[in-house]
Amino acid sequence: MKTSSHICVYSGSANPELSQAIADYLGLSLGKVHLTRFPDGENFCQFEENVRTADVFIIQPTCAPVNDNLMEMLIMIDAARRASAARITAVLPYFGYARQDRKDKPRVPISAKLVANMITTAGADRLITMDLHSQQIQGFFDIPMDHLYARPVLVPVLKEILGPDPVVVAPDSGSAKMAMYYCDMLEGGFAVVAKRRINATTVASSHLVGDVKDKVCVITDDLTSTAGTLCAAAKILKEKGAKKIYCAISHCMLGDKGKEKLLSTPEIEQLITTDAVPQPDDLGGKLKVVSVAPLLGEAIRRIHDGKSVSTLFYIKH
Repeated sequence: MKTSSHICVYSGSANPELSQAIADYLGLSLGKVHLTRFPDGENFCQFEENVRTADVFIIQPTCAPVNDNLMEMLIMIDAARRASAARITAVLPYFGYARQDRKDKPRVPISAKLVANMITTAGADRLITMDLHSQQIQGFFDIPMDHLYARPVLVPVLKEILGPDPVVVAPDSGSAKMAMYYCDMLEGGFAVVAKRRINATTVASSHLVGDVKDKVCVITDDLTSTAGTLCAAAKILKEKGAKKIYCAISHCMLGDKGKEKLLSTPEIEQLITTDAVPQPDDLGGKLKVVSVAPLLGEAIRRIHDGKSVSTLFYIKH
């Protein structure tokens, strides 16, 4: 591989606001790239400046429309590779298809592995992402990966909102490990809600393990799209005497039904999330957005400078 000289940061069309914030943090201008589509929907990309020997970072969360954003990112990576970039780092604040990380039914794909292969084949030399739905996806890549966490960004905000001695709640057994990390950082209690998924959009919460009576609770999870899990858990917490209930979600991707469900669940005071994916502004204060641009920007700076990114896993006091 050629030695990289200068840093170039480019944005796909999925979340240009976040990309601009990252560039501002780095004190750079976003690179000029022409992105368009042919009449039949095909993506087209052309870098409008020289990237030869550059250290290129392409920022593109693969959120909705997932397939369009994924394909656009792959084409951008390919274009940068063919333009002789020294190193190409794909920055995916949200990694789509992460829920399809194992073969849990007959005759189904492992789509997360397929996407990992596509990113590598397109020409990416490195990947930055945040709060994967499943940690094992890191092993799907044969290129270096930096897996960041939203906790160092969200916890300081949560401390101000929740006050002392909150209870961190895992809305299902799969999110218990993440909730324990939040619990340690917030120095609070811990509880778990048992969940049974009926189908892709419907869940049923059955019972609670832990004491939440007269406590301020925060439900933590890596992502939500329908708000079904959160709302079902919040109702149980309220029935068990919780004083106030908040949610802390790394990736909030609510559709119309999810927004409607969140707005119609008075048990949830507020949902705190990040700008890793574009966020709606039509929830009447029910949504609080915290930017991860400094986190991702610092990771990009450290990778370019050849420094460790492990200190970004912790809260700066």
